[in-house]
Amino acid sequence: MIPLPTINALKQPTSSAWIEQALANLDTILLDHSHCERKAAGVALNFMFRYPSNTKMVRELTKIAQEELEHFELVNQWLERRNIALAPLPPPPYGAGLKAQVRPQEPHRFLDSLLVTGLIEARSHERLGLLAAHCPEPELAKFYKGLMASEARHFGMYWVLADTYFDRKDVMQRLDELAVVESELLATLHPEPRIHS
Repeated sequence: MIPLPTINALKQPTSSAWIEQALANLDTILLDHSHCERKAAGVALNFMFRYPSNTKMVRELTKIAQEELEHFELVNQWLERRNIALAPLPPPPYGAGLKAQVRPQEPHRFLDSLLVTGLIEARSHERLGLLAAHCPEPELAKFYKGLMASEARHFGMYWVLADTYFDRKDVMQRLDELAVVESELLATLHPEPRIHS
């Protein structure tokens, strides 16, 4: 059996400029992280509404949606501790840029959506790891370290689902194409600090 691709699916590592930006704006990063967890739960649910007959996917994404909502609650507890009000934030161009790569016709739409979501989870894993390694606040660093494994697992599950429903050669070729775009979207640091800026 071919081993699952790991976070090396990402084409370029996060820049030190993002780490500096994030550490200088931890409250904003926490608020954005709350939005990311909520959106991730919504994405999992949307897959179930769009493809309800895919039994394996529904089962696995039910677990992921539940876990994302648990993380949403945990991040919101941090917001409360720091007296940060839940508030909207303008999203960075990252998510929309990736979504624009999703081909509109099925079954390509399904494949691309799984892989784009997986790449976002992979990048989240990397960036939470960077926050865990560099955050000057030990408790917050420990919190981020505790979330890393689930982000990697979520990437793995979206990849497994793509591999379940599509030919592996097609999956790997398309993952490679989308990963190039993913890294290009982050090549220039977005001026507003975000998890995916």
